[in-house]
Amino acid sequence: MEQFIEYILQFGNLNSQQTNLIKSKVTEINLEKEECFSEAGKIPKQVAFVVEGVFRGCYYNAKGEEITRCFISENSLMCDYINFESNTISTDYLQACTNCKLIVFSRQTWNELSQIMVGWDDIKNKMVQVCMYQKSRKHPVISQDATARYLEFMKNYPTLVNRIPLTYIASYLGVTQQSLSRIRKNII
Repeated sequence: MEQFIEYILQFGNLNSQQTNLIKSKVTEINLEKEECFSEAGKIPKQVAFVVEGVFRGCYYNAKGEEITRCFISENSLMCDYINFESNTISTDYLQACTNCKLIVFSRQTWNELSQIMVGWDDIKNKMVQVCMYQKSRKHPVISQDATARYLEFMKNYPTLVNRIPLTYIASYLGVTQQSLSRIRKNII
């Protein structure tokens, strides 16, 4: 929980009464590898802070192929925020790549804090901006060749290479798992 409070304090000041209020409003949950935090076809109902583990944002394209859009690891806020805020059905999944530990806000709690805590909206908005930026900026540039995309992945996600299945990395890079294995072999 302290890890989460430290994260929040990067975005604004809170007194001990406010941090205690936040602590009383969240829930800690664990998800097993491959479980989903948020699913396509459903309205996202929660916002989470990743304490331990790695998630991926993914979807299915028109051909039915699974595409990994982004990775979310420790010390990050996680949510399909556009659909969460607009209370609309998601087209993406947020799936655990490893066993994970989360601190979770329900929709009600997330919004309730805005009503009762001065300054929460500013902090919340800054956290959401970082969350949205992290999701968008790390997607590989398809015009690069596959080796360049993999090297960029290693630069953006240096701690993930040995923590998540190669199939997820291949999906993220837009290559087959066999191609990824050849790329990795040639780099080493």
